[in-house]
This record gives sequence, structure tokens and C-alpha cells, in this order.
Amino acid sequence: MNITTKKVRWLNKATVSQHLKHFFAALILVSLAAGFRVWPLQAFGSELPWLTFYPAVIAAALYGGLYAGLLATALACLSVTFLWPLFAGPPFIENRFDLLGMAVFALICSFISYLGKAVHNSQKALKQAESAFKASTERAQFIRSIIEDIPNMVGYWGRDLRCRYANNAYREWFGKSPDEIVGITFRDLAGERLFALNEPHIHRVLAGEPQRFERTLNKANGDVGHIIEHYIPNFDADGTAKGFVTQSSEVTILKETEAKLELAACVFENTLDGVLITDADGIILSVNPAFTEITGYTAGEAVGQNPRILQSNRHDRAFYAAMWKQIITEGRWNGEIWNRRKDGDLYLQRMTISMVRETDGEPVRYVSVFSDITALWRKDEHIKHLAFHDALTDLPNRTLLMDRVNRIMINSDREPCNLALLFLDLDGFKLINDQYGHNVGDDILKEVAKRLLGLVRQSDIVARLGGDEFIVVLNNPKGIEKITSIATSVVSSINEPMEIHGEVLHVGASVGIAMFPADAGTSADLIKNADTAMYVAKDSGRNKISFYAPENGS
Repeated sequence: MNITTKKVRWLNKATVSQHLKHFFAALILVSLAAGFRVWPLQAFGSELPWLTFYPAVIAAALYGGLYAGLLATALACLSVTFLWPLFAGPPFIENRFDLLGMAVFALICSFISYLGKAVHNSQKALKQAESAFKASTERAQFIRSIIEDIPNMVGYWGRDLRCRYANNAYREWFGKSPDEIVGITFRDLAGERLFALNEPHIHRVLAGEPQRFERTLNKANGDVGHIIEHYIPNFDADGTAKGFVTQSSEVTILKETEAKLELAACVFENTLDGVLITDADGIILSVNPAFTEITGYTAGEAVGQNPRILQSNRHDRAFYAAMWKQIITEGRWNGEIWNRRKDGDLYLQRMTISMVRETDGEPVRYVSVFSDITALWRKDEHIKHLAFHDALTDLPNRTLLMDRVNRIMINSDREPCNLALLFLDLDGFKLINDQYGHNVGDDILKEVAKRLLGLVRQSDIVARLGGDEFIVVLNNPKGIEKITSIATSVVSSINEPMEIHGEVLHVGASVGIAMFPADAGTSADLIKNADTAMYVAKDSGRNKISFYAPENGS
């Protein structure tokens, strides 16, 4: 059963109940009238026979309206016709004149019932009108109180440009009460300058066109305020604007905020640093043009994504865990981090991540500001690399080698030591390099460097002078036998086959050895003498070892 059906049934029950109330009211009133006629007024006989029933009909009609009055009339006629002879003796209706009297009674009572209905309806309408008037008055007072107290200026100006109404907000701007403003002209209130600015809008609103514009006004206390002004025409019956409503909303704070936002947006759009803003879940909300220039991702490609699209995979989980721990505990992290551009290139950036919190302390935004320092890093690293390391094998070059050896020699006065410098030249390398190409040759050199590093201690030095020449410096070796053993291991290790690009290749090594301090007192002389010994080894056959002997020097 739906709601409409239930409502109809409820209304039907209410109607039936109301009719029953009217019926019983009419029955009681008619019964009282009949009883009164039978006993107290019986002495009058047939004089004024219907007189006692008129009050019953009138009372019923006033109580229940037309339906109750007609019902009382009908019950009165029935009681006189059928019940009267049973209780009161002679019949009430004996001839045609009595019937005529009953008809006149019925007509009069019907008219009385109609009048009762009219009175009843009038009373009901009057009550409704009173209720509506009261509600309307209360609503008008409520609306008026709202208009009086709202912070926006609300006024009404007639076609003659005199004020008909002004609310309390005018006091703050013009220093006048509403009573002082009502009746004053627009020009007198606003002043010549402001009136001249507003006059075109006044003409248009009186022509029937609503107006909206902005103004800067000086308040009564000297403060400057910004307002948005609305002029709304009020039309007469013939469609002519007989006046207009003004509604002025102060937007000073909004204007100041707008100016700050415009400044922030200008900085955001034009800064050379990349800016990335995410929500609390790490989803990118906004990026600036510098972000696109640095990363290669457009705003459309980045917004909605997670910053992990930039991840380089050069940092482990511990790095990111430490970073986020600092962000959560301190609200900010700054440092250097490797990321990856859209085209796959890696770049180093100096970055600051700041957490933006709600008033309750919960994070609502994360702002990342970063700059690309890859070029600076590469320049610095390149300089260091060229200065101290071999570009191919990443071993110390001649400069770094001599620096380290010189330091050891200088400290030998305080801490006596001896060095053995092994000068290696690969045998058969040039042939392989020419036959298989430089890529294969480079991989052989890298493999030789790897094997040499695996044969020495951390305190020893492995360096590449260039080409296929390597140097191994043994720090404080334990006798000639140990030096010979290591040199033999070097030759044996290099002689082992190398699988390069699917090819199994073999190279050898000739090793010359010079000692400090026995054979030289400087790093340059030590290298020179070891080089001389290496040529002796190479002349005596490949994969040989030769110690420096003064008689073999030039």
C-alpha cells in the first residue's frame, strides 16, 4: 500500500467521523427542542408550533455549517410528522395549512443553514487571514531584521535618486545612521567623484538593466575597502523602473587574498625551480612549467600520478624510509636525490619536501621544490675523474698514483717502510684490439683491472698509466720471495682465458719490479726503473718477471 492510498483512506475516515459528529449534534439539539415543546410548552397547544425548533436548527448550523443545519431541519420535520402523535397526543400535521407551515419552516431553516455556512466560512476565512497576516508580519519582521543586521549595504533609491531605505551597514562606510541617510540624494551621500563614477550605472539600471561592478571606497574611519556593487531595477506596473535596490558586498579580504594568490601564482609559474604539489595520499595535484622543463612530463601527464614515476631506482628503501621519517617528524626534508626524466635519463636534483598541515595537525598537502644540479655535479665529478682516475677502469691514474706513493715516501722518515712497484705491460693486447675492436679491448682492460684488484691488499695500490700499462704498488711486502709470489700470481691470473662478447681470448703480461728505497728515492724514478725492468722481461720472452738492476738502466 503506497502513501497516497493511506492518505486517501485517512481523509475518508476523518470525513465520516466529522459527519457523524454533525449528525449526533443535530439529533441532540432537535431532541431537546422536541422535549421542551412537549412538556413546558404543551399548554400553548398548536400556537407557534415550530418556534421551539428554530433555535435547534440555528445552533446546529452555527456548529456544523450547512450540512448540520439541513440535518437538524430534516430531523425536526420527521419528529413532528411521525413521533409527535406517539408522545404528544393530537397530530402536528392535520391539514394542508400545517403542511404549508412545515414547508415554510423547511425553507426558512434551509436559508438559516445557508447563512450558518456563510458565517462558518467567514469565521474560518477570518482566522486563516489572521494567521496569514500574523505569519506574513512575522516573516516581514524577520526578513527586515536580517537585512538590517547583515554586513552588506542594502538600500533603495527612487527614480529621483533619493534614498527610501538604508540598513545599518551604511553607518560603517559613510558614518551616518539609516535615519540620516533616508531622504538624502545619491549625489550628496556619495560625493561628486563617486557619483560621477556610478552615474552611468544609475542611468542603465533606471533603463531596466541590472548592474554589477566593483569599487574602492574610503570608510568613515579612513580605511580603504573594496566592494562589489549590484543595482537591481524595481519595475512599476507599466514596466518602467520606479527605483532600484543597491546591494554592496565588501570583498576587501578577498581582494587581498586574490592579490597574494596572484603573486604566488606568478612565482609558481615563473620560478626556475620545479614545483610539485601532492595531496595527503601522494597523488600529484599541480606542477609548474619548470617541472615540465626539468622532468619532461607535462602537467596533463603528471597530475593524478604518483611521484614514483620519477624514481631512478638508484636509492634503496632505507634512503626513502629515512627521508619520510624526517618529513613526518620535522615536517620537512631537504637533500640531493637521483630521479629519472620521461626520456629515461637520470638527473641529480637538490630538493626540499615540505608538509602542509590542517589546523588539527593532519597532513593535507606535500610541496616539493627542486632544482636540477646534474650539470654542476657532472662538471665537478668530471674534473675529479680526469684529475685522479682512469676513465675506463676507474683505477687511480698517474697523478693520483704518484701522489699516494710520494706521501708514503715522505712519511718513511717517521715510519720506515719499503715499496715494491710492479710495472705491467700486456702481451698480445694490440693484436686483439686491432682484430676485435676497441670495445673488446676496453673490456679486456676492465677485466685485467678487476683481476689485479682481487690479488692485492687494501693497503696496496693498483693504477693504470694508460694504454695497456698497469702498476701495482705493494706496501711493505715481506721479502723478495713474497714479491716474486705476488708477481707470479699476477702473470698467472692475466694468462687465464677471458670470455669477452662470446669470444675466448688470451693475453699475457710482462712485469718489471723496482724497490723503494733500494732502487729509487722518488716516485718518478721508481716508475722509470720498473718500466726499464719490464722491457727486460719482455725482451727475455713473454709472461716473464724481471727485477730492476742498475746495470740494465740507461
